[in-house]
Amino acid sequence: MGGTMEALDKTAPNSAVAASERIPVVILFTETRGFTRTSAMLQPSVVLARVSEFFALVQAAVERQGGTVRNVLNDTLIASFTGNSDAQHALQAAQEIERDFAVFEESWERDYGIRTAIAIALHSGDAVVGIAGDPMPGQPLFISDSVSITERLLHRARAGELVLSKPVMDALAAAGVALEAKDLPPLEIPRREPIPLFGMLRDTRLDFT
Repeated sequence: MGGTMEALDKTAPNSAVAASERIPVVILFTETRGFTRTSAMLQPSVVLARVSEFFALVQAAVERQGGTVRNVLNDTLIASFTGNSDAQHALQAAQEIERDFAVFEESWERDYGIRTAIAIALHSGDAVVGIAGDPMPGQPLFISDSVSITERLLHRARAGELVLSKPVMDALAAAGVALEAKDLPPLEIPRREPIPLFGMLRDTRLDFT
């Protein structure tokens, strides 16, 4: 996170949180579509090898753009981007993931009968990041309401689609980045203003979810 550790607030050694700060972030969620359903029919070694390929691809794309992979759940990865041009870096990572995964779409279907694609979501907001103290000293923390919102965006995304929230689109527009994205139904959250969403479907043939 580029100098974050030096900037973190220090607390007592035995406190629940040893170090923390609140920072603006762009959050990326990505997952495969169609893979987990097919994986039940494959050998465990094949499943783990394919998931590992996907994880390595995403991590490489995220780290090339200065981001950090925060968590992994099943076949879903969560990453964050901070600092100058964070929305641009997150978008670039998403586009690289889409581009590079196209190779797996072909080889997985050819070699294992796995018809799959990926979905990606981008949203921005503030997050509390830091290092936990007792009872899990050294455990990285990443806590944000924006994480749950980004997860909802991911659930909106179709196979082969990148979904972006208006805050991300606004940040990209301010940086001079123009995208051909279609308006999607806004995300409705109780007691909040709806969040406008935008989608970019790479290939309509991938929309099988």
